[in-house]
Amino acid sequence: MVIAANGDKLGMLAIEDALKEAKNANLDLVQVSPSEAKPTVCKLLDYGKFQFNKKKSSTGAKKQKKQSVKEIKFRPTTDKGDYEIKLKKIKSFINDGDKTKITVRFRGREILNSKLGLDLLNRLRDDLKEIAQVDQEPSLEGRQLLMVVSQLRKK
Repeated sequence: MVIAANGDKLGMLAIEDALKEAKNANLDLVQVSPSEAKPTVCKLLDYGKFQFNKKKSSTGAKKQKKQSVKEIKFRPTTDKGDYEIKLKKIKSFINDGDKTKITVRFRGREILNSKLGLDLLNRLRDDLKEIAQVDQEPSLEGRQLLMVVSQLRKK
């Protein structure tokens, strides 16, 4: 069974006749059914263009799945108003499906009171527990305290 490029059925043709049709239309003859199928179904199409479109659509699907990482920076002495604004922003990032990296930066001797930063991250964890999960527990890297959160996974 041979199918034309526009989808019309050309019927049962011998292989030689089907190859002539493909050559006249400047297309390729491609088998679309499994080899053990009776009758074998072939289609006239531009195989290079078909491969290109297939690859293009698969990379488009990969781009849609990709998750971005947003970052919000705090200081250990962040006031209540700034905290609320940044919390709102983190919630919007998480609801959009983005991972959020929360950083607490220490300057000078603030590093001696790193417990303040840890308390801030624990408070954030408690405020976000309904919509977010912690992907990376708080860890001290140099003069920064880092934590990564993302959207809760459906069970």
